[in-house]
Amino acid sequence: MDITHLLNRVLEVWRTTTVPDGAGGEETAQVRLADVRAKVDQPSASDRLLAAQAGSDHTHTVYLEPTAGVARGDELRGGEQVFRVLSVVQPSEPVYSKADCELTQRGS
Repeated sequence: MDITHLLNRVLEVWRTTTVPDGAGGEETAQVRLADVRAKVDQPSASDRLLAAQAGSDHTHTVYLEPTAGVARGDELRGGEQVFRVLSVVQPSEPVYSKADCELTQRGS
C-alpha cells in the first residue's frame, strides 16, 4: 500500500537541539531538519477524548511517509501553521507514520 498520492502538503520539520555558542558553551536552538510530504486531518472525537484523558491537546493528525524521521517534540511548519508533535506511531506494517499534533499557531 502506497499513501504518497494522499500526501498533499509539504511541511518543514524543526527540532530543538543544542548548538555551540561560539564561546565554548552551548545554547538551545530550533534547527530545520527537512521538508516532508504530509496530509493534515482533524482527529476523531474518540482520539481527542483519549488525548484529553492523558492531559494532551490533540488538535490534528498528520500522516507522513514511514521514513519521514519525525519525532515527539518536533515542530511541523507549513504556511502560517505550526504543529507540535505529541507522538508518532506506525502500523505493524510501516506504510505510513501518524503524528498526533497540537496546532500552536494559526494563520492570520
